[in-house]
Amino acid sequence: MKLSDEKGAAEKRTMTLIKKNVCHDSVYINAAKIFQGIRNKKPKDRMLVRYGDESVSPMLTLKDEYSQRLSYELAFSALKYQDLLEEMLLDSHVYPSHSIPDELTSLLLVMLYDLQDREFEARVISDEEEPIAEVREIENFLCRFRIKLAAALARCRIKYDALSIEYFLPETIRKHEQRASALPLCAWINILKTSPQDVFRDLKSTGFTEVESVSDFKGYTYCLDQHCHNVLLFPSSLKDELLNLDLFSDCRLLLQDKSRCLAVHSVQALLSTDDDVILAHLGSHLTVAHMAALRHDSTSTVFVCGVKTSAKAAELGDLFSHMGCKNIQLLHEDFTEIEPKDPRLQNAKVILLVPQCSGLGFSNPIDFILTEHGDAGLLKDLYQGSVSKDKLCILAERQLNELMHAMKFQVQSIVYCTSSVYPEENEEVVQKALECGVKGKKLKPFRPIPPVFAACPNPESCTDAFFKIEPSEISSGCFLAVIARETDSSENVSAKDILSRAAAKGLLLDSIPGKAKEEEKQEKVTQRGSDTAHTRIEPKTAEVPHPEAVSNRKAAVVVSKAVSKIKKKNANQPTGHIQLKKPTINPVSDTGVSKVPKHTSVVKVQGKQTQVRKPRAERKKLVAVKLVEIVFPPVISPYVHPQGNQPRMPAHISLLQSRQRNRSLRDREPPPPVTKVVKPSVLRDSQPGL
Repeated sequence: MKLSDEKGAAEKRTMTLIKKNVCHDSVYINAAKIFQGIRNKKPKDRMLVRYGDESVSPMLTLKDEYSQRLSYELAFSALKYQDLLEEMLLDSHVYPSHSIPDELTSLLLVMLYDLQDREFEARVISDEEEPIAEVREIENFLCRFRIKLAAALARCRIKYDALSIEYFLPETIRKHEQRASALPLCAWINILKTSPQDVFRDLKSTGFTEVESVSDFKGYTYCLDQHCHNVLLFPSSLKDELLNLDLFSDCRLLLQDKSRCLAVHSVQALLSTDDDVILAHLGSHLTVAHMAALRHDSTSTVFVCGVKTSAKAAELGDLFSHMGCKNIQLLHEDFTEIEPKDPRLQNAKVILLVPQCSGLGFSNPIDFILTEHGDAGLLKDLYQGSVSKDKLCILAERQLNELMHAMKFQVQSIVYCTSSVYPEENEEVVQKALECGVKGKKLKPFRPIPPVFAACPNPESCTDAFFKIEPSEISSGCFLAVIARETDSSENVSAKDILSRAAAKGLLLDSIPGKAKEEEKQEKVTQRGSDTAHTRIEPKTAEVPHPEAVSNRKAAVVVSKAVSKIKKKNANQPTGHIQLKKPTINPVSDTGVSKVPKHTSVVKVQGKQTQVRKPRAERKKLVAVKLVEIVFPPVISPYVHPQGNQPRMPAHISLLQSRQRNRSLRDREPPPPVTKVVKPSVLRDSQPGL
């Protein structure tokens, strides 16, 4: 095992060396253009190295994501070590040089950083690569003076007592990079192509072991996320090994930042079976695919706004097809250009709004730029540790306009998500939008509600209705807000919608163990009790979308058993006792029992009794959203028994109270006879008053 580990480490070092030595000319050109736009601009009296024209020419088109990532990494590294690189050029007397114009200074610094990162070794040039004259010119210039440049770097390290060039970085940047390097990898299971059980089995066969939490990571381990049921977390050191697994190459597992997974799961919890969803921004194609995967068992459509060109649509179509997504429709208009009454979006119930933001909460800025189509200016903001007030105001105003536009749609909810750490882009945008509101007779106002997750390990992270995660070593920063329209309490909601929403929130499982048996048992008890009673009473139970659904069903069975026993008791009484006629006849006024129509339940809510008329379609099954106390019509005769020693029971007393009262009455001495005059029309056998 030791020899195998050493061999693997040697191979890894060889691959790393090859990657460092291989860098195409086009990558250098793009990195220089990025650096030209984000470099640290110094006052003229302190500017010893000049960079020429401030204008930035368009970047070259790179074929693969690796080259794009490498361009941003080189540009960001040149920005972080700009002062050191400039001092190396000046200390070695390599700069200024008449052979290098000011317009190529940005390219000079980018290639100088890459040269020292290769330990001043020559670059490997591919025969298939098309050469770029400016790159080859700067490369030859640096190779001629690489000994002087290496000596200048050594003098700088001695001067500042730095063990490595990382010690030249500001403390905030070093801590940020350490935190980003330790951040666990987040991957979601694509249930369109596999199942969680198959993923767990494949990971186990590969050598991975499941642990309880991130703190237990050691070697080839992983754990389940505490917020999202289909998300797995892996150690950051295993990224290369994970990407080489078939699980990732086949798109059965997909790497994505957790903040976007939280947003998608918040949307899923608000949707019913056939509801459509609108993604206001294209953002990452992984977010679109994740949303489509969670909606795979429904007939809903995921609408994506802002796909401008047909070439981009074709590219996304190929990606979604490879991931198994079929329920996605791309819209070429920007979200703010779409009318709220667009007929294509009439079935949409939720809008996911992930606007462009400062992004300082994102741990890996380059990932954010590449996946979310972010601005390269984020690299400069991260280096400075803050965002300028002018830029922050522009972003906040744009975010507010987009949120206000989303509130004009006839949707039930809006999920607003950012990767910003500034309240100006988070809470303040949502609060301003709610204060302004949207004018319309048919549109009800929005109000904030807490996002719904399976579990929340840190309750303090959810303040009021806003969900926030601060940047840390285990997660990137995230802000999440959900606003929903106010609904009337009298508004009817179908049982199908209630159950589907409860299942999406994780309150109901697909199948509850013993559910069928309990329901069958309950039906038998109800039927057996109804056959023995003269007056038919049908106790109804309700499927409640709540974590206590199972316990409620058990309580309903107990109630139905109690009612059946009372019915049997009435049936076994002597035939000569006084009985009520059919429930359609009004009882006497002093019995306290009001007329109860058929198929009507008397519901006691907060001390009041109300009669709720059930529609004919819902008589067989009543679905209750909230637990209430149900008082059934009286079963026991409210009149005095012929023996004269048993008082009547008021209708508002529950079954348990009646049992306790009867038990106490048996223990007491019987009261003196009570004379009662009853209307003959109510009795089966007319008798004089007792």
